[in-house]
Amino acid sequence: DQANTSTKVDYGDEYEEVGKGEDDLEGMVDPELEELQKRMLEMEKEAQKLRELEENLSKGAGEEGQGADTDDVDARSIYVGNVDYVTTPDELHEHFKGSGSINRVTIRTDKFTGHPKGYAYVEFGTLDAVTKAQLLDGSMLHGRPLKVNPKRTNVPGMSRGRGRGRGRGFHGYAPRGRGFRGRGRGAAYYSPY
Repeated sequence: DQANTSTKVDYGDEYEEVGKGEDDLEGMVDPELEELQKRMLEMEKEAQKLRELEENLSKGAGEEGQGADTDDVDARSIYVGNVDYVTTPDELHEHFKGSGSINRVTIRTDKFTGHPKGYAYVEFGTLDAVTKAQLLDGSMLHGRPLKVNPKRTNVPGMSRGRGRGRGRGFHGYAPRGRGFRGRGRGAAYYSPY
């Protein structure tokens, strides 16, 4: 019964009760604490929903099946280079419709400006249409010869690289000093080596 005892403390003219029992504190509810508990429950519910959605997505879309699907789409697609900037997808559709049924025409654009990059991809319904479309390599559209190739499949992590390494100077020899400029130049700069 020690929890229910209270003592009075004398502070001169004022008295304060110290050590109120637990029964007296049960009636008091802190609104901030209650609000935090509500938020925690909402966050736990949202986390559970996200886990369920993630499980459904991982079950629905198998990664192996998805990779095979993109390989199939890439095999039925062609790359079209040297496309004029004013060319529309409808014009490309008309140009390649003799090759076979076309599922989609995509003209790549710059993500910041929205201007066309000068190349496109055409996805056909069959593999046979790709070989027929390759016969249109060099055909003219808007006064420009189109470059038509089968679409490559990009492999993540496989970079073609850009050049032959870093900064090799003249004929593979590393530059000396401030850069390879030959003898007699840069007289204002002294290099002890």
